[in-house]
Amino acid sequence: MPKLIKIRQSFDDQHITDITGALRSKLDGSRIKIKPGSNIAVAVGSRGIGNINQIVKEAVEYIKDQGACPFIVPAMGSHGGATAKGQTALLADMGISKESIGVPVISSMDVIELPGSSNMYKLYMDKVSYMSDGVVVINRIKMHTDFRGKTESGLLKMCVIGLGKHKQALEMHRHGIHGLRDLVPQAACEILETGKILFGIGLIENAYDQTAIIEVLTPRNMAQEESRLLDISRKMMPSLPVSEIDILIVDMMGKDISGTGMDTNILGRLRIIGEPEFTSPFIKRVIVSDISPASHGNVLGIGLADFTTKKLFSKIDFASTYENVLTSSFLERGKIPVIAENTKQAFEFAQKSLGITDLSTAKIIRIKNTLNLDELYVSDEIMRMLNGDPNISLADPAKEIFTTEGELDIF
Repeated sequence: MPKLIKIRQSFDDQHITDITGALRSKLDGSRIKIKPGSNIAVAVGSRGIGNINQIVKEAVEYIKDQGACPFIVPAMGSHGGATAKGQTALLADMGISKESIGVPVISSMDVIELPGSSNMYKLYMDKVSYMSDGVVVINRIKMHTDFRGKTESGLLKMCVIGLGKHKQALEMHRHGIHGLRDLVPQAACEILETGKILFGIGLIENAYDQTAIIEVLTPRNMAQEESRLLDISRKMMPSLPVSEIDILIVDMMGKDISGTGMDTNILGRLRIIGEPEFTSPFIKRVIVSDISPASHGNVLGIGLADFTTKKLFSKIDFASTYENVLTSSFLERGKIPVIAENTKQAFEFAQKSLGITDLSTAKIIRIKNTLNLDELYVSDEIMRMLNGDPNISLADPAKEIFTTEGELDIF
């Protein structure tokens, strides 16, 4: 195994330093009025969003200041093993709880079927949210891991699949990509027309996982504004420094990192039967070493890798993983890769499968995860390819990345 060089990538670091102040300014500027005494559901998803506890806390305080009574509801479809307890646990992992926010967290998988205009799908909403006097949705707006569209992952998706719980997720996913790309925006418009959604807080993060933009969107402008914000998000998204890689080592996958454990946009792998694969980047072999604690053993997306470790395999919660995989209907993403004793052996397997005999010219990269790409390890060949790139700087000299036990050294 050759020694790898630690480098830093520079991205646009535009971000908000005063999160609560910026959000309160946007909320005040929106002039949205909430009836005193009304019960307001604040919908929060399962993604690892930066500053999410501050953002939720400030939204709750704003609602309280208008004399209303806010509470938290999980809006995460089938995540958390499609159980109320599991979804509450996911929120707690993100710092969202009664103790931290100061309002109740009411989690339920019960839904109300709403009248809909389409005969292609049924329309559902979380019963607790529907019985409230109004709902506020909070989510990050970013590229989806399954498709390209005018709107992808954000507030509209949360209004439908997030608030619709497991039943709505099944309804949309049974139509495959067509359901996610075309039917979700249509269903979102129907939900917005019910008047249950008061407003949404849309968040854009930069490549360093920092909050860059906060916008308050009303039901009237939500679809149009989310499309605009998605374009901004695309430009801020991090990327690998080269488009062709022999072996990529991913230290950790996780549901708090991406809905697919590892972001398909970063790996250049879709793994959906019948859908064309990405043309760039092209990574010949992917190794995933471990899973984040916040995933609670849900390894949806492990099928994006070619090799994994016994350490990761031992942490799999098959019940929650399979619930998520079967709901999505994208079975390839749930298939277990070749399992190695440790990450070093996984690397040796990757090398052997590629027929690489001289590692001195191999294009190798190691990353923490697919979300944080500002620091990474690269081989000499990658370093030569990056020579002269003004966005690349040396962080540490070349070093061994494996311990004597064959596991990855501290990043």
